[in-house]
Amino acid sequence: MATYKVAVIQLHCKPLQIEQNFSKAASFVRAAAAQGAQLAVLPEYHLTNWVPKDEKFLPLCDQWETYLAKYQELAKELGICIVPGTIVERHRDAVKEEDRLLNVSYFIDHRGEILGKYIKKNLWQGTEREHLTSSGRDVHDVFDTPLGKVGILVCWDLAFPEAFRELICQGAKIIIIPSFWTLQDCSPAGLARNPSSEALFLDSTLTTRAFENTCAILFANAGGPPGKGYAGVSQVTLPYVGPVARLGSAAEGMCVVDLDMSVVEDAEQNYRIREDLARHDWHYDYRHSAKERL
Repeated sequence: MATYKVAVIQLHCKPLQIEQNFSKAASFVRAAAAQGAQLAVLPEYHLTNWVPKDEKFLPLCDQWETYLAKYQELAKELGICIVPGTIVERHRDAVKEEDRLLNVSYFIDHRGEILGKYIKKNLWQGTEREHLTSSGRDVHDVFDTPLGKVGILVCWDLAFPEAFRELICQGAKIIIIPSFWTLQDCSPAGLARNPSSEALFLDSTLTTRAFENTCAILFANAGGPPGKGYAGVSQVTLPYVGPVARLGSAAEGMCVVDLDMSVVEDAEQNYRIREDLARHDWHYDYRHSAKERL
């Protein structure tokens, strides 16, 4: 199996500073390409941060095509695939005559071509559900890329094993997860028990998902100054070994690692998860309504 050089980039996303944030992200992508990386992954909301109630936020969401094109140009110039975290897009629903905000992640290949996109499905219970439109019951798509079959999830999607299963059943071997996950996403009760609870959640769940789906996971989280509630822990995680590389603090940084996909194949030979999922008599099925469960 192939070995790919990949980079996960942990950025401090300054609120509303879209051009400044893009320039910093581009400098990290350039550094990754200079080290031979074939893929660079950025965090969720890295262009604008998540401040939907600020009056300056929505106009920035109208610039999504401009910055998507900038990343396409950068990918083509450097010959590197890029997943530019997520970009919040404002679209007009002509039928309902109202605006919709979508949180979108793209896979751009080394020629600057868009190979696929994903709209965040599982929205956080706080302000995301108030402002964003979910992809709802749309199928999780898998993309054919220079690194093989890839699926994209975003942040809180990590908490739902069903999302991974849907991608794995379509043949995904690499799952990419841009995120804006902070320590403050925990409740006061949880923080009182463990101030680093969310970092524990991330480390535990990323390793578990890699094992239970025999896949590689590229997790790029937002970072920031110490003591400001950023979780960090961006990492590349595999079954058997857990994190191959991990940013141990919340500070900005980048991991560039050799992703040996033979580890994924060895794990599948052992656990045979995909083999079970492909059986015609597989005994688990998911239902979405009380009526269907009866």
